Amino acid sequence: MAKLTKKQKEAQSKIENGKTYTVAEASALIKEVSNENFDASVDLAVRLNVDPRKANQMVRGVVTLPHGTGKDVKVLALVTPDKEQEAKDAGADYVGLDEYLEKIKGGWTDVDVIITMPSVMGKLGPLGRVLGPRGLMPNPKTGTVTMDIAKAVSDVKAGKIDFKVDKTGIVHAAIGKASFDAEKIAGNARELLTTLVKLKPQAAKGVYMKSIHMSTTMSPSVAIDTKRFTEQ
Repeated sequence: MAKLTKKQKEAQSKIENGKTYTVAEASALIKEVSNENFDASVDLAVRLNVDPRKANQMVRGVVTLPHGTGKDVKVLALVTPDKEQEAKDAGADYVGLDEYLEKIKGGWTDVDVIITMPSVMGKLGPLGRVLGPRGLMPNPKTGTVTMDIAKAVSDVKAGKIDFKVDKTGIVHAAIGKASFDAEKIAGNARELLTTLVKLKPQAAKGVYMKSIHMSTTMSPSVAIDTKRFTEQ
C-alpha cells in the first residue's frame, strides 16, 4: 500500500473515523481536505440497495444542479439544417450532421454531451460502439433526443447532468468544483440526493440508500448521514 504524503495525512486527520456528517458539514469539510493544485471536481458516490441487473430496479435520471457544474460543457448538436441556427443560438459548441457523423466514425469524441432529434437517431445507431462506452449516446429519457433543441442545449449548459446506477449499485456524479463555496456544493448535493429519493424503484426493498460519500478528485472521502441529508 502506498504511503500517505504529509498533505494526505493532514487531510485525513480532519475527518473523524466512523462519523457520518450532514450535507452542510461534509460540503464545508471537503473544502478543507481538498489540497489539489487545480480546481478539482466534487463528486458524490451513492450506494443504493438495488440490483441493476433487474430492469425494475434500474435507477437512471437527470437533474439540473442549481449552481451548475462549474465545468464548461462542450455540446454537439446533431441536427438537420433547419435546426442549426436554433442550436447555435442556444450555445451549442458544434452544430451539424453528416460531417460530424463522419468524424465520430473516425474516432472523434471530443465533446461532453450530444443532443439530437428523433429523426436523426437512426443514423447514430451504427455509432453505438463508439458513443456507448463513453456515455455519449443520446437518449430520450435524459432529454438529449428532442425536437426542442434550444431547451436541451440550454439545460445542459446551465448544469443539467444525467446519471445511472452502475453494475455495483453505485451512482457516481460530479456535482461541482472545489472552488465553489460550501453552500453551493451543499445545494447541488441536496438536489441530486432528493432526485435519487424520488426515483426509488418500487421493487427496491429495505434501506434504499446504503451509503453516501463526498470527495474531490484526489481527496479522502467524507461519509454523509443517509437519514438526515434531506433536512440538513
